[in-house]
Amino acid sequence: RKRGDALPTIITCPHENTAAHMAAGYAFVTGRGQGVLVHVDVGTANTATAMHNIFRSRLPVLLMAGKAPYTTGNELVGSRDTYVHFVQEPFDQASLVRPYLKWEWTLPSGIVVKEALRRAHSIMQSEPQGPVYLMMQRETLTQPWSVDDVRRFDAEQHGATTGGGADPKLVTQLVDRLLIAKSPILITGYAGRNPRASELITELAEFAGIGVFESNMTNNISHDGPCFLGFAPDKHLPNADVGLLVDVDVPWFPSDVEANASTFWAHIDVDILKPASPMWTFPGNLRMQGSSARILEQVVEELRAKATPAFRQAAQARVARLTAERDARLDRARKLATDKGKPDEINPHYLFAELGKLLAPEDMVFNEGVRNAGAALMQINRPLPGTIMRAGGGGLGWSGAMALGAKLAAPERLMVQIVGDGSFYFGSPCSVFAVAQHHKLPILAIVLDNSGWSAVKESTLRVFPDGQAKSANEFQAGLMPDVEFGKIGEAFGAYAEKVSDPAGVPAALARCVKEVRGGRSAILHARVTPL
Repeated sequence: RKRGDALPTIITCPHENTAAHMAAGYAFVTGRGQGVLVHVDVGTANTATAMHNIFRSRLPVLLMAGKAPYTTGNELVGSRDTYVHFVQEPFDQASLVRPYLKWEWTLPSGIVVKEALRRAHSIMQSEPQGPVYLMMQRETLTQPWSVDDVRRFDAEQHGATTGGGADPKLVTQLVDRLLIAKSPILITGYAGRNPRASELITELAEFAGIGVFESNMTNNISHDGPCFLGFAPDKHLPNADVGLLVDVDVPWFPSDVEANASTFWAHIDVDILKPASPMWTFPGNLRMQGSSARILEQVVEELRAKATPAFRQAAQARVARLTAERDARLDRARKLATDKGKPDEINPHYLFAELGKLLAPEDMVFNEGVRNAGAALMQINRPLPGTIMRAGGGGLGWSGAMALGAKLAAPERLMVQIVGDGSFYFGSPCSVFAVAQHHKLPILAIVLDNSGWSAVKESTLRVFPDGQAKSANEFQAGLMPDVEFGKIGEAFGAYAEKVSDPAGVPAALARCVKEVRGGRSAILHARVTPL
């Protein structure tokens, strides 16, 4: 600071879960990895859920933590001088988060700090992106070094790698298959991380007559295309002759539907074999790892060059059929939203449809509705890619902090957290709303209160549909039914409303949105269809 050097902006968070997920939200919007500094092993442990989500979401984050001093008698500056220094040194601190890391290291000396940071940055930003972890002993942090002694490593020579295109011969194989396909489909999950990939999926689908599905999404593509058929490809899988998997983790659930064994599958992905998953066995007759946007450009270019009049005519006939199917899906969604529910049992479809009317295309939705997440996807139209997201991992309690990070990155956009009451507990809401108030980052939180963990109940019923848990109606999934969630927000200056009558939903949403657009966070506590 005395030299006038640029310094990082510091956002103080009361809980590590907030800090790590907030960094992820910022990276989600900008693509630029952020640093998170936590306290030794205990702080690292508090980020474990976030690191799981960040890793599975392929977001660049640099987690940094101290390590307990290793000297005890003032041999070096920074020796142990308090109780916790003797109890916060596990044998393997990095093991707390190692399954969710691309790289880890303990800094041995300040003389190589810039080299270590460049290495960490290059790895986390390289595709597939992901978190890294740097640990620093107290004695190392107290070392004095002249800035001139610490060697610099610039981005031009030591930067990250990016995904490239595919072998032209593989592209030709796929194009030749598409030219003779009768029922092609495309399934994606996170292609929306690159707006250009979303554009090309729509272009390819409209040109070749391909039905598009977004299955178990984390980063949405545009949902406006005439060939976009929703979020479950199950009905189309048995009849598909050519299938494209484009940036997707779980295209379908094999326990629910059996894919056609004769389908030719082409897999285009930045993370083609999912090496971080011990078992991943979805089909791929043809696999092309790299930038989905670049590879799809190759495919579209060659397909247009080879397309015959007969192909174009057949493709447009398919587009007409797919458009009719899309329109029927949208009609079903509208009908679901006409049922408003009843007092204390608001229909989530109705609530989300009303919310959708208030959102601008560029506003962002962080969808942690869990069992109501599907209703949110059906009712809240997202014409732009990257404007509705779900964590790629299974750790609950991410949506509020990620909305904060996104707001920090894009202050002009409305950030909406959709969260069930069960997940709201996990998200350290006091920390979230403290940061929102202190750093002037207003978000809208919609808490869907069904007084329990619906996912726990439904998981039991899927395995034992007629078991003793059902007959006794005991799922150990119920939560406190009379909580006033809005009070948490009010404690930190947020506007809060509770709505239990469906008739009050539109006005309550409008008031909350107005408050947030005016610079104040808001919580809407909605009593929805119970567990």
